[in-house]
Amino acid sequence: MKNQIAHTSWPGRFSSIGILPVLLAGLVSLQGQPETSGEEGWESLFDGKTMAGWRGFNQPGFPQQGWVVEDGCLKHLKNGGGGDIVTVREYANFDFRWEWRVGPGANSGVKYMVVEARRAPIAHEYQIWDDAGRPVDKESTGAFYDVLAPRNPPLKPSGQFNQSRLLVQGLHVEHWLNGEKVLEYELGSREIEEAVSASKFKDVPGFGVKIQGPILLQDHGGEVWFRNLEVRRLPARESR
Repeated sequence: MKNQIAHTSWPGRFSSIGILPVLLAGLVSLQGQPETSGEEGWESLFDGKTMAGWRGFNQPGFPQQGWVVEDGCLKHLKNGGGGDIVTVREYANFDFRWEWRVGPGANSGVKYMVVEARRAPIAHEYQIWDDAGRPVDKESTGAFYDVLAPRNPPLKPSGQFNQSRLLVQGLHVEHWLNGEKVLEYELGSREIEEAVSASKFKDVPGFGVKIQGPILLQDHGGEVWFRNLEVRRLPARESR
């Protein structure tokens, strides 16, 4: 099956600076783009100090409330508002790794293959939730939210940092939690078609189609901390 990627355009992207001096070009890029980390091929999506590289969902700028930088973390305040935030850059094939922790009972998520055409994002979601001790299902931490349940997710208790990884390459997707692969699937497979048809996304046109888009951090009203967010672009490949 050929890897078909739909490309979309988003607000807030940077245009070419044309013939402006090279020095000015460097200053402009530093204001809104993520830095390159020390390891080859990896981009740091958060410098631990500023909101550079992020903007509000369906907004050209960063939200005026809800999100703060605290102790080297990008934090959403409990009931702080502000809405979801997305990366300035878009990604199609990538390896994204980050650390996170949540307050008691808090719920959040990382969304990918994001469409911003509507008021709410249409996207696949890596679920994040303080759900330790709860039966594992399609809403558990590490799930492809409401579509596929994770396998034995090794979740740490509220207040402790977890390590997550999201890999998207060609039609292949993997969810990892604290060093364990808890879920994988193939876009366009019979498994996914059946799982989507049994989910709340069954009537969403194009849900499950591979697209290029930003990475989204969800505002679900809870207190959540993100740190060490890094992404590496990967070459496209066919389904395994």
